[in-house]
Amino acid sequence: MAYWELIDWTIVDAYYNIALSLSFFILMGLMYVIGIRGYRANNRYGGVSSMLCGACFLIFGVYNSVYRFYPYPYNGFMVWFIGMNVILNFSFYRVIKRVMKKMKTEGEGAKKKSVLRNYIFRMTKEDPYVTDIPFKMELIRKTFHFSGLLLLLGFFGIIIIPPVTQIINDSVIVLIHQVEPSYNVLWGDIANYPYTFRDPQALIDLTMMGIMGSLFFAIISDIIRVLRGPEYSLFNFITKSMLRNKERNAAGPQVYIITGFMFSYMLYMAGLLNIFAYFAGILIACFSDAAAALIGRRYGKHKVHHRLREPKSVEGFLAGVIVAYIIGFIFLGPIYAIVGAVIFFCTDYFPAFTADNITNPIFIPIGFQIMIGILGLPIGWF
Repeated sequence: MAYWELIDWTIVDAYYNIALSLSFFILMGLMYVIGIRGYRANNRYGGVSSMLCGACFLIFGVYNSVYRFYPYPYNGFMVWFIGMNVILNFSFYRVIKRVMKKMKTEGEGAKKKSVLRNYIFRMTKEDPYVTDIPFKMELIRKTFHFSGLLLLLGFFGIIIIPPVTQIINDSVIVLIHQVEPSYNVLWGDIANYPYTFRDPQALIDLTMMGIMGSLFFAIISDIIRVLRGPEYSLFNFITKSMLRNKERNAAGPQVYIITGFMFSYMLYMAGLLNIFAYFAGILIACFSDAAAALIGRRYGKHKVHHRLREPKSVEGFLAGVIVAYIIGFIFLGPIYAIVGAVIFFCTDYFPAFTADNITNPIFIPIGFQIMIGILGLPIGWF
């Protein structure tokens, strides 16, 4: 009898699922610590938003413990992915620490030729957190909002491109049959692989896996940034983006928006949200926010002052609302599109102590779903 036939893989599956749930509970605790830290540092916006993320992670952990986000071996794949990200980020932390120590020993004569040293100088020479950032940098930061299109591509595909999750699942099936002995040793009997070719359930589960993987990639680095310093953040090093004051002692916008994506998608997996309401909502959260910020920065002349936020412009609001309506129209039809435009306007206009990057991808899809239930009109109704 082969070694892998002697193992009870259901127990291995249970351990991986416990580890995945535990990862969310750990994130919950860390985000609570960060939230308190931000709140005490008079960054109420960042503190409350970080704690709201922590509440979402608590829900994620409970959901995975009870219902599971996806079956074995994909829960194991995710646990290994998280572990590799932890190792990668802490390796980067150790490298930065070593280079900083060497630069300190060299004193003022330290060379600034390497990319790493230039990065450290930029992060430590002066306060890296700024109140206002240049339009070009704002444009770079907003490109992260295009992640909504990646989700769309992963779940539905575009024109002649099939869903990326389908391609991944079919490729994994081919691969594991090619390396069957190795797969058996690591993950058990290949016959227990949960999906078939072009399995629609694989599209649902692997889309969640993509969202979750993005979340862990972004948040581990961000936690290190907040707790140890921005120079230690691998994500900050890769993106080379400027940091804003509301990110001081608080999670970054990339963490907020992915958390919102995941929360709403979890509602879809639980059967509480229509998939078209989901994609309409998250794309509005992505592109309406980006349009409002960029058009407002570039062409905004009529300022609207907030008690709790930086000034915005009428032009920015109009751009955001128009984009919200267009996206809602494409996915749900003209009546429901009004709902998305109104919710976006409310979350963007009225002062709040939380980041709209997390509230928009949660509240807009839920708002769509509530109105679908109330009105009872078919999606796409004219």
